[in-house]
Amino acid sequence: MGTKGTAGAKGSAAAKPGHGIGRRGLLIAAAVTAVGTAALAREKLERAWWRLPGVDKPRTPGEVDFARAEWISASPANWRRADRPADYPVDRVVIHVTQGGYRGAVKAFQDPGHGAAAHYVVRKDGHVTQMIRELDVAFHAGNRSYNERSVGIEHEGFVDRPQDFTAAMYGASARLAAAICGRYGIPVDREHIIGHVEVPGTDHTDPGKHWDWDRYLKLVRAARAKPSGA
Repeated sequence: MGTKGTAGAKGSAAAKPGHGIGRRGLLIAAAVTAVGTAALAREKLERAWWRLPGVDKPRTPGEVDFARAEWISASPANWRRADRPADYPVDRVVIHVTQGGYRGAVKAFQDPGHGAAAHYVVRKDGHVTQMIRELDVAFHAGNRSYNERSVGIEHEGFVDRPQDFTAAMYGASARLAAAICGRYGIPVDREHIIGHVEVPGTDHTDPGKHWDWDRYLKLVRAARAKPSGA
């Protein structure tokens, strides 16, 4: 940090041209600030289109993003309307475990008082249910930034029961994750396909130590290599 000088009237009057910020510089700086503020305001407006009265994106009831999924809608209280990836880039897939049965998870996500829901729920037999559109922000990660940038996949079972993670579940979830990664250009690696436990600020431990990451990523890569997984 520099030291403070004495600023008398004489010193101010004797300032040489080129020292400090001139009037032209101030005008340029003001213009740049105005443009930056306008751009920021426009960006916020684009991300908040769903809050404007009378403005809504067209939706088709029952439409799914994954062709093999069944649609069961989550409560609107557990997610937020958006227009991803136009307003929020999607660059993560978050893996969850329900800590319960499939029916219990679906019922919880339909409950407006639950306060959370994932985009998908994968059953032990490989059945996939979509409850929130991928273009919308699901409250699943416990972190606003990660909610906005990710797709959440729940898996039926308990973290301390390795037998709950069946071959059918791994295969179906891998095909789903491969399709998501293909849509948004997400790399198939552990930096971009993560567990709920890895979300900053979370107090969850899923998918737990029994989730076989090597097996899962191998299946996702294999599905991505097939035309059906693109």
